[in-house]
Amino acid sequence: MVRTLSVEAERFALAAAFTISRGSKTEAAVLTCTIGQDGNAGRGECVPYARYGETVDSVRDAIEAMRGDIARGMSRQELLAAMKPGAARNALDCALWDLEAKAAGVAVAARIGAASPRPLETAYTIPLGEPEAMAAQARLHAGRPLLKVKVGTPDDAARIEAVAAAAPQSRIILDANEGWSEDNLARHLAVAARCGVALIEQPLPAGRDEALRAISRAVPVCADESAHTAGDLDGLVGLYDAVNIKLDKAGGLTAALDLRERARRLGFGVMVGCMVGTSLAMAPAVLLAQDADFVDLDGPLLLARDRDIALAYSGSLVHPPEPALWG
Repeated sequence: MVRTLSVEAERFALAAAFTISRGSKTEAAVLTCTIGQDGNAGRGECVPYARYGETVDSVRDAIEAMRGDIARGMSRQELLAAMKPGAARNALDCALWDLEAKAAGVAVAARIGAASPRPLETAYTIPLGEPEAMAAQARLHAGRPLLKVKVGTPDDAARIEAVAAAAPQSRIILDANEGWSEDNLARHLAVAARCGVALIEQPLPAGRDEALRAISRAVPVCADESAHTAGDLDGLVGLYDAVNIKLDKAGGLTAALDLRERARRLGFGVMVGCMVGTSLAMAPAVLLAQDADFVDLDGPLLLARDRDIALAYSGSLVHPPEPALWG
C-alpha cells in the first residue's frame, strides 16, 4: 500500500509570554506531520524557528516536496541524505520512526537501546525579564532541582545574582542565546562562577566562538546554536564542554542519535533540549535523553494547553511517552 502524508499547522497558546534575548512569543506555532500505511499512522511534530530562516510556510513546503518520495517508501536514511537538517526533516523522520514502531509492534525505545526508559529530571525555564521579575519566578519554582534561566543582555549580573539568591537549592543553567559579547564574557562568567551556576549555554554568537578557546572558565559552557549535527562537532573541540542536542536542529531522531554518539566519543557532555512545542515534539527527545547529563524538555509546561494525549509530568520529572502519543 502506498504511504499517505498529511501536514497540519497548529498553534498552542503559552501560559505566559516567553522572552529570550532575541524577542518574545505568546504561542507555539508547530507543524504536525502524519504518515500512514496499511492502517497504521506515525506522527512527528516540528517547530519552525526564525533564527534558522524557517517559517511555518517554508517548512510546510519542504515537507510537501517530499510527498512523492514518502509515498514510494523512502527510508529514514534516504531522508537523511535527501533533506538538510532542520524542522522539516525532523517532523518526517519522527513520523517514520513512529510508523515503523506501530507497524512492527516494537517500541522505538527498544530499537535505540533504551528498552526500559525512566522518568527524567527536566529543567524549568525562567524567561528573560527584569531582575526582580526573574527572581519572583525563580522563587515560585525554587522547589525544582534544575532551573534554566534566560539571559543575554550586555549586563546580566543583577539577573544572575537575583535568581541564584531566590532559588538557592536549585542548580542553574544560564542560557544567553548568543546575547553576550567578547567584551562582557569574562565578567559574566565570573558572576556565574560566584553564584554556583552549573552550565552556561551559547554565550557568544555562533561563528564567534573562538574567544572561548583562550578564556579561563570555572563554569562549563554548552554549544546550542553552534551545534546542529555531528559534522559540527570537530570544530567545537576546545571551545565548548557540552552540546545541546535538539531534534529540530539536528533534523530528526536519526541524526540526533548520530550527534549524541559523536559527542560522547569526542568527550562532550550532552544536554537534550527543545523548542517550545507540545508533548508530541518532546516524546522522542525523552528517549534520546535517557543518558543525558542535562535535560531541558519543559516545552509542554510552558503551554496553556497541551495535546489531549500528552506526556506525564510530575513536578520536574517527565515520564516516557505512552504508545498512544508516540513511539
